[in-house]
Amino acid sequence: MIKVTPEIKKAIEGALQLEIEGRQFFLAAAEATSHEKGKKMFKWLADEEVKHMEIFSQLFSEVLGNEDWRSQIQYQEKGEELPLVKKLKERISQTKGKQEVEALSIGIELEQRAIQLFEEAARQSLDPKAREIFTKIVEEEKFHYDLLQAQRDSLTKSGYWLDSSEFKMDGLF
Repeated sequence: MIKVTPEIKKAIEGALQLEIEGRQFFLAAAEATSHEKGKKMFKWLADEEVKHMEIFSQLFSEVLGNEDWRSQIQYQEKGEELPLVKKLKERISQTKGKQEVEALSIGIELEQRAIQLFEEAARQSLDPKAREIFTKIVEEEKFHYDLLQAQRDSLTKSGYWLDSSEFKMDGLF
């Protein structure tokens, strides 16, 4: 049986737990959204989190050489709602009329935190296998971040730079 170092164990558990939390959050966001297209998008994102868990599982098996890691890892796949998700649902409920945008903003924040966490873990890792896992996870999380940012920009009709200054910052018009 392959030895799973503490760094590798942390990478695997962290990645899987982030995806589980993400799935729960996006399902909650779908419930909070009144617009049908918004519901569909958030459900799709929840399904993507499941796919990412499968990708991570395959990645870990490839990097570690087999599937023995599964017997050494603990994570919560099913069960009651996670505390972080409860907190985020409360935040969404306080933004009446703007739940979709708030949910996207929260998703972006979660992805930013995940990117920072895994980039730092990769920098500090002395184990080449752990560093490889952390680096690949960062790539996945950056992709999630870009998708959420593009959707939020679309909904808020923002994300565009002006070609020239159309206003003065000193308050004089």
